[in-house]
Amino acid sequence: MVDVGDDAPDFTASLVTDDMEPFRLSDHLGDDPVVLAFFPAAFSNTCTDEMEALRDGFDRDDCTLLGVSTDLPHALAAYRAQYDLPFGLVGDPDHHAIEAYDVIEDFEHYGVETVARRAVFVIDADGTVTYRWLAERSGLEPDYAALDEAVSEAA
Repeated sequence: MVDVGDDAPDFTASLVTDDMEPFRLSDHLGDDPVVLAFFPAAFSNTCTDEMEALRDGFDRDDCTLLGVSTDLPHALAAYRAQYDLPFGLVGDPDHHAIEAYDVIEDFEHYGVETVARRAVFVIDADGTVTYRWLAERSGLEPDYAALDEAVSEAA
């Protein structure tokens, strides 16, 4: 399990912004802290509540915020557009990110066996994990005030 003080595991996936492009975490380290917000599934209730809270009530000015799920990039593009999310979403259908961060959730519904466990990691410019939050159950959302503080401390 990745913990505070560990080097952030690098991974590759697909980044969905206004375009779709290959993503490698290490390419985004070095300036502002990176926030990885792992979520189980686009278009689900709690995940949408979380992404909207990160859109509306979280100060993204001092960090690079990325939502990460095992959804396909095209589904994430539709999700991002429908909910007007101003930050990138990372599609991890091959499970590289969720395995690297050990946030694998057995799901086994709707023909899907594995999703991301709801979790948030803050990574400083040096690539060190400075904050970790793991949901005890999928219906919980992170403490956004604590996340704001963690980003400020990592900046």
